[in-house]
Amino acid sequence: MRQLVLLVGTLLLLFPQPGPAQAAAPAAYVALGDSLAAGQTPDRAIDLGYADMIAMKLRRHAGLAFYSKDLSYPGFTSGQVLERVRSDEARPVLERATLITVSAGANDLLGLVRYDPGSGTLAYDRIPADYALDGVRKNVSAILDELAERTPRAKIYIMGYYFPYPHAREQMKPGLRKELGRLNAILKQEAESAGAVFVPVKKAFAAEDSRLLPNPSDVHPSLEGYRRMANAFFEHSPYRLSIQPWEVPPANPVSFGEMNRRMKQADGRSADAGDELPFRMAIDEQFQGIHAIYFNPSECRRGFYIGTSRYTRKSALHKY
Repeated sequence: MRQLVLLVGTLLLLFPQPGPAQAAAPAAYVALGDSLAAGQTPDRAIDLGYADMIAMKLRRHAGLAFYSKDLSYPGFTSGQVLERVRSDEARPVLERATLITVSAGANDLLGLVRYDPGSGTLAYDRIPADYALDGVRKNVSAILDELAERTPRAKIYIMGYYFPYPHAREQMKPGLRKELGRLNAILKQEAESAGAVFVPVKKAFAAEDSRLLPNPSDVHPSLEGYRRMANAFFEHSPYRLSIQPWEVPPANPVSFGEMNRRMKQADGRSADAGDELPFRMAIDEQFQGIHAIYFNPSECRRGFYIGTSRYTRKSALHKY
C-alpha cells in the first residue's frame, strides 16, 4: 500500500493538475485609479498599460468576461478615485467585477513635489506631506469599504508605486524615497486590513529605473515598465502567468488631443467643442489601436469591444 501511495504521488508530480489560471471562472476585470491604471506614456499619450497587459494575458490564458479601465483617469488623487468609485456611472461596471486593481495615492504626494528636470533638484515640505499621506490612508480605507459594498464578489489588488524621479541628483533622492516608502507601507497596511492584496512594484524598477522611466521630465514608465508592473500583479495573484517581452505589442500611442477628436467624432460633436467629454464607453472600430477592451452593460452582449475613455489635455507631466 505504501508503495502504491508513493507511486501515485510521483505520477501527480510528473503530471501536474491544472492551476488556478485554468480552473478559475473567466474574470470580470476593472482597473481603477490614476494615469498608471490608464496607461499614460512618458510622452503624454495613452497606450498599453499594466492593466491592459493583465487583461490581455487573462483573455488568452485564463478567460476574461469583460475588462474596463474607464474608471481610471490621469492625475487622479486618492480622493478623486474615491469619488469615481462612489459615482452613479461606476455602479453598473463595479457591480459585475470579480477582479479589481487600484492605483491611488501617489498624486496626493507628488502634487507637493517641486522637481526641476534640468538641474535634477527635488524639494518638498514635510508637514504637508504628512497630511497628504494621512489623507491617502483615509481615502484608500474608504475606497476599500466602498468596493466591499459595491463589488462583494471581487478580489481587490492595491498596486504599489516605484520611485518616480530616477533622473534626479542622487543626494536629492533619500527624503522623497522615504516618503514613497511610507506611502507603500500605508497602501499595504490598508489592503491587508481589508482583506485585499498589496502588489509591490518597487523592486521591479529599482535596478533599471532610469531606463524604465526614459523621460526625465515625466514620471510614467515605458511599455517594459508596465510589463513589469503586470508581472508583479501576477506574482501576487493565484494566476500562474507571466508576460514575456515578445508578447507586448509594439508601441502605438494615441495623444490626448487625438483621443478627444475621435471621441467627439463618435459623439457627433464639433471639433471646437470643449476638451472634457461626457462619461461613456465608446464602441468603434477606429479605436482598435488604443489596446483597451471595454464593457458597456447597457449596450454590449458579447463582452469584448475596443474603445477609449475620457481624457483631457490637462493631465500633468509630473503626476501619475
